[in-house]
Amino acid sequence: MTVLIPDDILRATRMTENELKVEIAIMLYQQEKISGGKARAWTGLTVIEFQHELAKRGLCINYDVDDFQADVKTLQSMGLL
Repeated sequence: MTVLIPDDILRATRMTENELKVEIAIMLYQQEKISGGKARAWTGLTVIEFQHELAKRGLCINYDVDDFQADVKTLQSMGLL
């Protein structure tokens, strides 16, 4: 699917096409509609660049207790904890 954003809307935002794409991707990530990986792939940002964009907006990486517990189990299974 392709979504077209009219040039006058893009001009009104005073953003480049890529800047608008980053804004949309971060908004969707913040709303937990897409993963960070999907957001990065769509925008072409590296992990560090994506984290920097989140930090500029005062946002944190979506990482909850369940994610932490899963990581602990993985590290334990690998003998690293």
